[in-house]
Amino acid sequence: MTGQKGRCNMGKETVIMNADDIKRTISRMSHQLIERNQGVGNVVLLGIKTRGMPLARRIAAKIEEIEGSALPVGELDITLYRDDLTQKQEQATVHGSQVPFAVEGKIVVLVDDVLYTGRTVRAAMDAVIDLGRPRKVQLAVLVDRGHRELPIRADFVGKNVPTASEEVVNVRLAEVDSNDQVVIVRS
Repeated sequence: MTGQKGRCNMGKETVIMNADDIKRTISRMSHQLIERNQGVGNVVLLGIKTRGMPLARRIAAKIEEIEGSALPVGELDITLYRDDLTQKQEQATVHGSQVPFAVEGKIVVLVDDVLYTGRTVRAAMDAVIDLGRPRKVQLAVLVDRGHRELPIRADFVGKNVPTASEEVVNVRLAEVDSNDQVVIVRS
């Protein structure tokens, strides 16, 4: 795939985060989330498929370790909300969202691996609104690589990585890819 956010194995890879970096970053982001929301009593996490989900689970586990409170974690499939669905060559596979709690009146934290154009986040916000009316929506991303096409910014950023548009940022997580690292691929 030559996507800006997706998987790509062509070209030269540069590791910008290893497993320890990712672990420390998740810890820092978890502390920031607790502080910004003055606790987590009204917070729910929604991981955007695919790699946002394991990140959301890791953040929830860290927050439970810190606060002693388990956060509800759901999985958001934004496939049908994408604005490029008709442009995709392959048939879209819908796995469905798994949100076993109400978002009405909650602080919903969307969790994703890479923030790029902002279109994935826009689609995720549409999906959340279809579930109910949250009190607030926040965004947590492991990597913000710039190049926004929509006026969207993350509330919690693991690492800001200035990139060229032809570069690809690959986040690899053990739950999906068998190892933890973030790489930039230059074609």
